[in-house]
Amino acid sequence: MTELIAILADLAGVAEPMVLGWFLIFVRVGAAVALLPAFGDQMVPQRVKLGVALAFSVVVAPPVIDRIPNESLGALTPLLSEAAVGLMLGIGLRFFIFALQIAGMVIAQATSLAQLFGIAGEPQPVIANILTLAALAVAVAAGLHVRAAEMMILSYDLFPPGSVLPAPDLLQWGLHQAGRATGLALSLAAPFVIGSLLYNVALGVINRAMPQLMVAFVGAPALTLGGIALFALAAPLMLTVWMQALDAYLADPTGVAQ
Repeated sequence: MTELIAILADLAGVAEPMVLGWFLIFVRVGAAVALLPAFGDQMVPQRVKLGVALAFSVVVAPPVIDRIPNESLGALTPLLSEAAVGLMLGIGLRFFIFALQIAGMVIAQATSLAQLFGIAGEPQPVIANILTLAALAVAVAAGLHVRAAEMMILSYDLFPPGSVLPAPDLLQWGLHQAGRATGLALSLAAPFVIGSLLYNVALGVINRAMPQLMVAFVGAPALTLGGIALFALAAPLMLTVWMQALDAYLADPTGVAQ
């Protein structure tokens, strides 16, 4: 019995560094999955998110488990740095969802559909919900989970376990991602804004030429119908542009130059 206890104690001593190393990997991966598009959305139950984080950890751990130094195991600073790196990876992808939501709100305002709200997640125009769900479906079908796992594995080359993120560089990166998301949103919504502007200018000219005609009663339904028709035609191209931007980010998640 004493020999069995000794063997178990030896096995525990051998397994402890491996378990702690896997836990450090789970901290980084779990933080990234919490913000990962499709897998970290509010509509996904918490238990499912936990299962997804564990599944990603099982995929990421084998190639990187040997890179975790023993001196970082069990310390508080490596845990915080791993969580910070994971949050950075996740928020970088989450910015692309913000771009879709901004574009959807701008389109809804331009087409007089801003009063229609969705029921899933945060209140937002129904066009933003449709655009976001369609983009997530396309991204997952195109292998978002594979690209995300690859990004998490390669992140250990850029940010070794226990490394502290430089605050100035992180600030510059965050500002660039916010600016890129806003620019992408405005690019997606540009046809609707231009079309709405031209349409309203035309209505203004007609109203000046024919004051007796109630232009608002005729123009508002036509604007909404035209916006829906334009959205149906432009949505595939919008999703293509969005996917190209997402692929460019996954190819260089830390870059600030385009």
